Amino acid sequence: MSLAQTQQELISEFALFSDWQDRYEHLIELGKDLPLIAPEHKVDDNLVRGCQSRVWLHAELSNASTGLSVTGHKEPLIRFTADSDAMITKGIVALLVRVFNDRTPQEIIGASTDFIDQIGLRAHLSPNRANGLSAMIDQMKRYAVAFSATSRQGS
Repeated sequence: MSLAQTQQELISEFALFSDWQDRYEHLIELGKDLPLIAPEHKVDDNLVRGCQSRVWLHAELSNASTGLSVTGHKEPLIRFTADSDAMITKGIVALLVRVFNDRTPQEIIGASTDFIDQIGLRAHLSPNRANGLSAMIDQMKRYAVAFSATSRQGS
């Protein structure tokens, strides 16, 4: 499924809920399904700066080069794992992992995050949580930029 299709799937999922209490509960459920970060990656270096809650985000290039870059060459995919000590925040990072996991660095770098506004998430977060959401997206995109530079150097 493409990144855009995954985003559209999330927009459709959230549209099924009539109020924000139900949407928050769905976010919490997404967080419960998040594959946990390995204990060795749950370290201060992987904490997302700018989040009120503690959010650990780890990224690594997968061994399989199944993604295609813009030039048509095979490119490794980025795998994300994450965790948080707050339920809503864990759901937010799970939502982002669902969109950005197993994507090429270029897909992540060029990805729009308009789906967040389309589901109304940003508008229904406290200012601190909205800042944390932006910090998580920024961190995922920084990983993609770093991996993109690394993969270009290795080719």
